[in-house]
Amino acid sequence: MRIVLANEGPRIEANAIGQRPLGGVETAVALLAQSLQRRGHELILHFEGERATLPPKADLVIATRVPRLFRELPRGRRVLWLHNPAGYLRKPRHLLPLLLARPALVTLGRFHAATLPGWLPGLRAEIPLAVAPPFDILQRERLAPPPVAVFTSNPLRGLDELARIWPRIGCGELHAYSGAATYGGDPRLAQRAAPILARAEAVPGVRLFAPLPRPDLLARLIQARCMLYLGDPGETFCLAVAEAQAAGLPCVVMDRGAVAERIEDGLTGIVARSEAEFVAAAQSLMSDDALWLRMHRAALARGPGPNWADVAQAFEALA
Repeated sequence: MRIVLANEGPRIEANAIGQRPLGGVETAVALLAQSLQRRGHELILHFEGERATLPPKADLVIATRVPRLFRELPRGRRVLWLHNPAGYLRKPRHLLPLLLARPALVTLGRFHAATLPGWLPGLRAEIPLAVAPPFDILQRERLAPPPVAVFTSNPLRGLDELARIWPRIGCGELHAYSGAATYGGDPRLAQRAAPILARAEAVPGVRLFAPLPRPDLLARLIQARCMLYLGDPGETFCLAVAEAQAAGLPCVVMDRGAVAERIEDGLTGIVARSEAEFVAAAQSLMSDDALWLRMHRAALARGPGPNWADVAQAFEALA
């Protein structure tokens, strides 16, 4: 098939994985592109505003997040690949091009699908993401590591709150791999993130690290004790938690957004219902080797889940 995959920008090549830090959406675009190419399709990557010549027609035309992208894309079976809570589609600047294009609407899971306005037209499909290499390789069981917790998400998604409650956890260290570099050094994100990162770094026991390419990040995660993430209403999948679980890392999360969908509560991690529960769960995982080992083994047994060939096949079925 001839497939066009479009994103807002900046340009991401299919081979970007492993070469530099990437955010969740950017990772997904690169990995879907890579997988579609491997499956023998003629893939055309397009980024908003580019002047590259596009064919007049394609078998499958996938726009990421914003329906206005369809205005500069060729004819063909249209698919809108959603990555954010879908309430924004009610806004006229998104709704009008959406109604004109009438694409199939792809969400990432149960929580995400529930954010779609029920009256929107179009076929609906849930296609969960898959983890990026090398997180897709089954890891070996390991001994309980020192009490080092990690945070690997966008600093705007709860790092401030986590740093505030960290002194109550009171054991070990929190290592945050977080910053604007994940999003191509976006100056607006950098400006918003700077005071959050500064406040976090000022908390005793919190250490900040630059975002890492995924092979380097995996090496750090397998040396950590657990991942702590309070979650965010804007999380529709959360690759950060999925990657941690694939690495055999128990997680403590709150039931915010889709984050709780990424773990098996009480088996591979803990879903806390309050801040006090979150603190207590973090303390337990940081200090109780038997609990850690049980959840570590369960996460490894669960495995990395679907792969990107499965994701690509689900998109092919929409053509």
